[in-house]
Amino acid sequence: MERWWHYLTPGPAQLGTGLACLGVGLQRGRLPVVGPRVLDHWVAVVVGSGRGWYALPGGRRLPVAAPAVLWLRPGVPHHYGPDGDGWAESFVDFTGAGTAGYAELGLLPEAEVVPLDSAEAAQRVIARIAAICRRGGPTAGTEASVAVHELLVELHRQRADLGPEGAPVMEVLRRDACLPLSVSEHARRVGMGVEELRRAVRAQGATSPKEYLLTVRLNEAKHLLAASELPVSAVARRVGYQDPAYFTRLFTRRVGVAPTVFRQREYRGGALPVGEGPEQG
Repeated sequence: MERWWHYLTPGPAQLGTGLACLGVGLQRGRLPVVGPRVLDHWVAVVVGSGRGWYALPGGRRLPVAAPAVLWLRPGVPHHYGPDGDGWAESFVDFTGAGTAGYAELGLLPEAEVVPLDSAEAAQRVIARIAAICRRGGPTAGTEASVAVHELLVELHRQRADLGPEGAPVMEVLRRDACLPLSVSEHARRVGMGVEELRRAVRAQGATSPKEYLLTVRLNEAKHLLAASELPVSAVARRVGYQDPAYFTRLFTRRVGVAPTVFRQREYRGGALPVGEGPEQG
C-alpha cells in the first residue's frame, strides 16, 4: 500500500482569491474505508484504477469503477472505499467563495460519483499540485490553488455521463450568437426544444443559453470597439441588437462602463472615430 499526502493552510489573502487548495494526496492499494464523516470543504477524489463503492446517506451503495471522480461536498456525509483488491486514487481538498460559481456553472456537480472517459489529464494536474507542495516555498499555496481551477475544468471535460451532442450545439450557438434571434429560435436551428437546449448548454459548463449568447455578443462588441472605427450603433447591429440604446444599457450594466468609455480606454486601432476620443483633463 502506498500513501502520501500534504496539507496547506491558506491565509486570508489566499482565501480572498476565491479558491484555495487545502491539500493533495496520492494513494494506491487496499486502502481503508473512509467515513462516515462530514467535512467543511470540497474534495475531488479521482479513482484512476480499480473498483469500489460510495454509500449514500440512506445507506444505498453506488458502484465506483475507474476512471471516475468522487465529489465530497461540504456539510454532506460521505462514506466510501475500494473493493478487496484495492484501487489507486488521487485527491485534492479545496475551499473558497469561488466554489459557488463553479457549482452554478456545473463544474462542481450534484452527483456524488461521476464516471470519466479518462483520468489521465486530471491525474497530471494533481501530480503537478503534489510536486508544488513537495517543493514548497512562499508561492506554493498560490500555485496549487491556480492548478485547482485547471483540475475542475479537466474533470468536467472528461465526464463520461454527458451526451456527445453538447459540443457541436455550443459551436453552432457561438457561430450564430450575433444573429438577431431569440433563444427559442436558436433552439429550433439546432433541432431542440428550449429546455433541451438549456440542459445541453449547462452540461457544457455554461449557466444558460441566454447567458452564453450574451457573453459571446459582448466579447465581439468589445473586440469591435477596441479594433475598429465603427460607430457604437453599427457595433450594436453587428452583435445582434437593432436598438443602440438598449445595447448601450446592456453593455454598461454587464461591463461596468458605457461602450464609448470602453473604447476610450481600450482602443487599439488607428484614429478614434470623431467625438469618441479620450477626454482631456
